[in-house]
Amino acid sequence: MVRSRAPAPLRQFQSEPVRVAMTKAKAILVPVTPFQQNCTILWCEASKRAVVIDPGGDLASIERAISQAGVAVDKIWLTHGHVDHVGGAADLKARLKVSIEGPHRDDLFLLQRVAESARSFGIWNASNVTPDRWLQDGDRVEVGELTFDVLHCPGHSPGSIAFSNPEQRLAIVGDVLFAGSIGRTESAGRQSPAVVEVDPGQAFAAGG
Repeated sequence: MVRSRAPAPLRQFQSEPVRVAMTKAKAILVPVTPFQQNCTILWCEASKRAVVIDPGGDLASIERAISQAGVAVDKIWLTHGHVDHVGGAADLKARLKVSIEGPHRDDLFLLQRVAESARSFGIWNASNVTPDRWLQDGDRVEVGELTFDVLHCPGHSPGSIAFSNPEQRLAIVGDVLFAGSIGRTESAGRQSPAVVEVDPGQAFAAGG
């Protein structure tokens, strides 16, 4: 009998957090997990209230960035249910004692098997997660004095969403867009890519 071997762990590349400044909003991008997904710490400069977006793992790096920014985290936002975006969300929620908002309910099946999916990539500390609030197209979310519109963007996953603030010319798009291209769509439960119009300002794509 031939036994299949577990996939080798992905190689971890160390990257430094990147600070991004806008007028009323500021952000630090923290590459996390072996996939180097961009976890975003976004805050309102006036109130110093913050959200952590897509904490896929490497929570020590995320917490160092929070301390570096000198902000208070109110919530966790999730753009979709893939392991590199949500693997550390349940643990971070417990550490910070905050609620989780997003993604769209159509990603429930992904959130229910985060730990299983993570193990297939050699990641052993990820947890399944259930948000405190599902988000859908037309909803609004807030951090400090900033308000973001929620856009349901099925394609990369059925429940992918983006957060848009036209005043700041800012969109947090997860993997709906990659740097220089559309996001991948060859995922379980995939649909045809949604068309997303992004103001030519700041668009934070998690994938690059």
